[in-house]
Amino acid sequence: MDNVNSLQSANPDELSFLDDGTQIGALLQTAVLNDSPLGHPSQWSGCLKNLIATALPVHAQIVVFWGPQFVALYNDAYAPSIGDKHPRALGRPAIENWGELWDDLEPLLQGVRDTGKTFSAKDRPFYIKRFGAGETVYFNVSYSAVCEADGSIGGVLCIVTETTERVQFERRQAFLIELGRTLPSTSDPCAIECHVLSRLSDELAVQHIALNVIEDDGHCLTIRQAEMSNRPSSSATPSCWTDSMSADLRADRAVLHESAGSPIIPVNTRMARYLQDEPPCTIYVPVVLHGRLEAVLTIQPSITTTFGDHELELAQEAAKQAWLWINQARAERALRDLNESLEQRVVTMLAQREKAVAQLHESRKMEMVGQLSGGVAHDFNNLLTPIMASLELVRRRVEDPRSTRLLDSAMLAADRARTLVGRLLTFARRQTLNPEAISLHCLVAELKDLIERSLGPMITVEIDIPEHLPAVFVDPHQLELAILNLTVNARDALEDGGRVSISARSDVIDTLAVSANGGHVRLTVSDNGCGMTDDTLKHCVEPFYSTKGVGKGTGLGLSMVQGLALQSGGEFDIRSQPDRGTDVTLWLPVASGPVAQADTKHLEAPLIQGSVHVLLVDDEDLVRDSTSHLLKDLGYQVTEAPSAAVALDLFDAGLKPDILVTDYVMADTTGVQLARQIRQRMNDLPILIITGYANAKPVPTDDFEILAKPFRRQDIASRLAHLVQNGA
Repeated sequence: MDNVNSLQSANPDELSFLDDGTQIGALLQTAVLNDSPLGHPSQWSGCLKNLIATALPVHAQIVVFWGPQFVALYNDAYAPSIGDKHPRALGRPAIENWGELWDDLEPLLQGVRDTGKTFSAKDRPFYIKRFGAGETVYFNVSYSAVCEADGSIGGVLCIVTETTERVQFERRQAFLIELGRTLPSTSDPCAIECHVLSRLSDELAVQHIALNVIEDDGHCLTIRQAEMSNRPSSSATPSCWTDSMSADLRADRAVLHESAGSPIIPVNTRMARYLQDEPPCTIYVPVVLHGRLEAVLTIQPSITTTFGDHELELAQEAAKQAWLWINQARAERALRDLNESLEQRVVTMLAQREKAVAQLHESRKMEMVGQLSGGVAHDFNNLLTPIMASLELVRRRVEDPRSTRLLDSAMLAADRARTLVGRLLTFARRQTLNPEAISLHCLVAELKDLIERSLGPMITVEIDIPEHLPAVFVDPHQLELAILNLTVNARDALEDGGRVSISARSDVIDTLAVSANGGHVRLTVSDNGCGMTDDTLKHCVEPFYSTKGVGKGTGLGLSMVQGLALQSGGEFDIRSQPDRGTDVTLWLPVASGPVAQADTKHLEAPLIQGSVHVLLVDDEDLVRDSTSHLLKDLGYQVTEAPSAAVALDLFDAGLKPDILVTDYVMADTTGVQLARQIRQRMNDLPILIITGYANAKPVPTDDFEILAKPFRRQDIASRLAHLVQNGA
């Protein structure tokens, strides 16, 4: 009763230290602390008031445990890290809400309070229940004593940073490296499979795990029985999957089957937080290589262990890596069989053996380079986004000619870096492609002037692409870049002039599955230049391989073209002879729909007319800040949110933006999951998802617009103007 009276009679000036605009500050001014051992904020000591006034607006995660009961007070930045413990933990003794880790946490806090010495640690593990189930999380922590005016220790100031995602990523990489290091020295695929499944089963602590080879006749997926003859059967593995399940598996999406008779649910790249307390379920993880479903990893998680995002990602990566090792073992076994028959066909078998060894070596090398390239390219995308946005904003405000030239040079360098990152992603087959039905005849016709200007007057350009050819299904911008790369390579091979021809014909090739629309279109770029030697031809598609001088090429052109063809569901071939020229051929899948119409409405970066409110969500401070300035420069009103949780709180507090712009991958959720939750609140809200992750599989984005990082002012302006005009 005394606390209620103090709340009603408190002088507003006594609470002014909480008037900082934060959510926690607002909560602390309500009756939330009526029953708190600390009493009403107006009764707090001056030291505690000053400490909380300083901590509340700080963007770092801060929690204060005050008094002998370690009463918890924290800021907005810390609240998301404790999940559903907030807001009930605010103003309450820590033992009430951190009971599951109190035996671990209490000695740390008591040690600081008793000795006055600071405790710090990096990647410190804690077991916590914050989203309905227990999980081990990791934090960088610094716990320091805070004194009252009389010199006694009043509480413990904790400054923390969650590192769970990084630690889990490093552990997955360490597991995969150790898995490869301990791989048996054998060419027996079954021995390799048993080793991988045994280690993965121990790591994930699951009830059942199996890797099944798949037969796909285009209608139904079945297990290849010959591959199952020596394995125990399990009710977790069906003999045939239904159409509803097959479509997700073919699209490289894991599937969760909760129990017998329950619906089959596609699992996104970030699955439901945990399955710990759910009924028995089975997870099917597909192994898709070169666009074809080859195997399925079947997992039954134990109901006594945690199975969440980290475990699913580990299973996905381990399954794909295991399948590569198994294929390599099969290649090695084929080599051994060839060697046994060497006496009968010495010359022929020796040639095949050398070719198989070279392919095996190339497969391992290219897989590793692809993984490294994709990871580095993603990091560069997130770095380039604020760089390019800031340069464009400064360039529009500077009038000094010398400064303008310097900014133009910096922007040109950033554009080149963006192009190089795109080539790296395409080579690694991690570029997010936006395929559509296009006419090769029209696309090449529009490029002709640019090609002729690039090649110069000494080179004749011949184009032979019939207008009646069927449309192909491919990313038009990436295809334009591929054709330009090939013609520039041809120019470099024609020092004294010559001929470059671009032709296309309908075709069907045995090495590709016939597309649902009747085959492929063969696109060929040829020249009569100097050609290549056999040794150069063997290495020409390797990343960074170039015979040009320093500064005349990146060595990624042909590898990018090959990556585009394979990622689009087609094929790539190159043939060349010295002094006879070079032929580069791409097989592209036929499209099922009509040719897409080009959007010519937004050729300029449009300034928005009127007041349009954008909610911008991104947990990368640099990206969010630069994008916010860019949007404001375009005339938009911008509200920033550093996480999905903050964005949802803003909606629940009454915010009604006109457009949502959100990052795809964030610490607490994905942009797609956030967009779906917000659509439940505003079902007609236009949504744009920006992403620096360009995965090999399509991003599940429903009907939301996608914009890849890094983007130019023109890119985001045109996309937002389109959303404003057309709505969700």
